Amino acid sequence: MARKSREMEKGYSRVQAAAKLKRLARALEKGEPFRIQVEGERITIPADAVFTIEHDRRGKAEEVEFEFTWKRN
Repeated sequence: MARKSREMEKGYSRVQAAAKLKRLARALEKGEPFRIQVEGERITIPADAVFTIEHDRRGKAEEVEFEFTWKRN
């Protein structure tokens, strides 16, 4: 059964973002998977996921995205 493509986004306060980034950094340093819940869905990012940073600039708006990519089993 094919899964539908979808994209979710959730905003966090500065304190919440810092806590999640600290957990992420610990998982990366230990070579462990990172688990997070986004909009009610639990997601596990495997330790071997590819990490990229993307920067977009459009007019006066700028955006930086931290992105992990991996293939599901």
